[in-house]
Amino acid sequence: MPTAGAAALGAAVLLFSLLPSPAPQSADVLQSSGALPAHIAGRFEELAACQRTADGDYFVFDRRSHMVFRVASSFKEPPREIVGVGVEPGRILHASTFDSAADGTFVIADAPFGTPRVQIFHETGARLGGFALARLPGPIVTMEQMVVNGVGSVEYTGASILVSQPESGALVTEYSLDGRTTRAFGILRRTGHEDDRDVHLALNTGRIVADPTGGFYFVFLAGDPVFRKYDAAGKLLFERHIEGLELDAYVRDMPTRWPRRGRGGEIPLVRPAVRTAAADSAGNLWVSLSVPFTYVYDRTGQKRRTVQFRGAGLLSPLGMFFGPQGRLLVSPGCYAFETNGASPARNLAARTRTLY
Repeated sequence: MPTAGAAALGAAVLLFSLLPSPAPQSADVLQSSGALPAHIAGRFEELAACQRTADGDYFVFDRRSHMVFRVASSFKEPPREIVGVGVEPGRILHASTFDSAADGTFVIADAPFGTPRVQIFHETGARLGGFALARLPGPIVTMEQMVVNGVGSVEYTGASILVSQPESGALVTEYSLDGRTTRAFGILRRTGHEDDRDVHLALNTGRIVADPTGGFYFVFLAGDPVFRKYDAAGKLLFERHIEGLELDAYVRDMPTRWPRRGRGGEIPLVRPAVRTAAADSAGNLWVSLSVPFTYVYDRTGQKRRTVQFRGAGLLSPLGMFFGPQGRLLVSPGCYAFETNGASPARNLAARTRTLY
């Protein structure tokens, strides 16, 4: 899920992906067990999020067309548009992220005329509510056209909406469904760049992941690769470094000063270590790196596995959604992977079948 930090007020941070590196022998290469059929997948311009509904259908967020579709599990009907493009309430424009809840409702974050807003929808596409957030004076943070900060980094529980907003003084800000701030938690980490507010906030940008077994993970996107675990009340339980051969080059080449670009030279360029993250039903944290690898950590924060995903080719997930029986949907592409009890396939050519 989606699949899903905050921009400094007065500046923005662009996160650039790293170049792929060779696969170590210890990585499990998981082969896709299915995908949307070609006549369905070809309907979308940029399939940014693919999540399963309680009745087995699929929500598909097409970022480039500014639309949300519902796809029947039988695939016998064409995708049905349930949220269209527009600036008025109930429509979306310049949408950045999508996330759904178990009750079938979903949220979309967009920014018509540069003003961020969050809207809540029924599974049919009917608007249930929404609210605007403070307008950011600069462009929001993106990575490969994927928004990763501000209102673009949203975790929707069905009862509240959590956003990473380090400029507020806390890592996580939680909103009620009517837009009221209900709490904030998570102390900003020390970065050594407190004298440069933009860089300091960029290095405190992260993904919020609700743990189905309780509490929340917070995964920092850039700087020293780290994640934290908080309980349901927002109390810090532990912090762990994200380490592995795949990240050695990133850590070794991490700069001490960041160049700036844009009008007035105001935008610091910060490279990410992490693309996205998600938690499975057992509470294991899956962290997708900027290189095409994913690390899996158990509930105690111990690293248990290094994974690569293959669909039509090697995938670098920008969105992950866990469904029943451990099935993982990966975006872009809406590829399905079996993660519970399935034997990893090593160095196999892609064999894509229809989702079912």
